[in-house]
Amino acid sequence: MDRKMDIKIRTVKPEDLDSVTAVEAECFPEAEAAGRADFERRIRTFPESFLIAEKNGQMIGFINGCVTDENTICDEMYENESFHQERGAYQSVFGLDVIPQERNKGTAELLMRALMERARKAGRKGMILTCKDRLIHYYEKFGYVNYGISKSVHGNVVWYDMRLEFDEQ
Repeated sequence: MDRKMDIKIRTVKPEDLDSVTAVEAECFPEAEAAGRADFERRIRTFPESFLIAEKNGQMIGFINGCVTDENTICDEMYENESFHQERGAYQSVFGLDVIPQERNKGTAELLMRALMERARKAGRKGMILTCKDRLIHYYEKFGYVNYGISKSVHGNVVWYDMRLEFDEQ
């Protein structure tokens, strides 16, 4: 059976708040993880850019990020919803989370491709994210380009700016 058939991708709902917060805590160290208040704000501000992956009715992962005219992510974006510009040029990715027992099975790719499709349909110029050096090659397979070390110091970690430019239609 095709794995993709048993995973449902959907838009976040307010009642997902507790599950999203728990998945984030499982996926990221405390210094890097977004908290409940952050997710409450994100769900309220940009639900159309917050996708959930479910398997058998259980949340197994999610992807989220604001829409902005900036072409890189700055630390202030994580906490300040005024960076979200509904008609912005770039779809950001603040987090791509998959619970440990479901990793390496294609869930993260399904989430990324679903958000990429939404961003393209919305007329975005591209997508932006930051990642650790060990994940640069993963995002490059989607077409992201590494623009070097980010100014972000989120969680006291070295991050790399990645950007995906959509082809002109």
